Amino acid sequence: MADHLTENHRIIAIGDIHGCLYSLHKLLEKLELRKTDQLVFLGDYIDRGKYSKDVVDYLIELRDRYSCFFLMGNHELMFLNFFEANDPSLWLQNGGEAMLESYGSKDGHDLPDTHIEFFRSCLYYLQTEHFFFVHGGLDPEMSVEENLKYLGPEDFCWMRIHLRSPYLEEERYKWQKTVVCGHTPIPDPVLLEKLIAIDTGCVYNDNPLLGKLSAVILPERVIIQAENID
Repeated sequence: MADHLTENHRIIAIGDIHGCLYSLHKLLEKLELRKTDQLVFLGDYIDRGKYSKDVVDYLIELRDRYSCFFLMGNHELMFLNFFEANDPSLWLQNGGEAMLESYGSKDGHDLPDTHIEFFRSCLYYLQTEHFFFVHGGLDPEMSVEENLKYLGPEDFCWMRIHLRSPYLEEERYKWQKTVVCGHTPIPDPVLLEKLIAIDTGCVYNDNPLLGKLSAVILPERVIIQAENID
């Protein structure tokens, strides 16, 4: 499949999955994918939900059929930090136990090599002429170039400043491109000139305001959603 993202074909960005396999299947059905579609997954494939292993298996299989691009979420990052430094505390406090259960693993060190390679291959950001894709976000007080210059890779996974109300209300973003992100659960997608945020908290289906998996079709900015059925 294509090895670079282009605006010559539809781009479909997909929010935080968190082990919600059947919700992901439902969303992809509703998207009615075309062969030329490019899927940008915004990170957080694992943890919290029941089916982390099955989600990763499915994503690896999906990239053989479509042009898929996988971004690094803070949960993949926490897992890799645990896997490489053997400090599970932060990861386990944030849904890691559900991932271990889905793999039938006691300590996380017996996962399939293909899955470890998948996590390590995730990109910290991806950009085209008009869009910048990232899991967490960017600092709204800096240009895209300044963010890339001054922030570290991990910052792109954790950033939330851009979703504070003063920035949302006044649309005070110094970016030259539209940032497309997940990471921060919100009841409804944000669709602003310079910001599209689509983590609608699929895994939190006990919260009446959340519990949906969202995608945005670009450049049309059409939102497609699936209710959590996991």
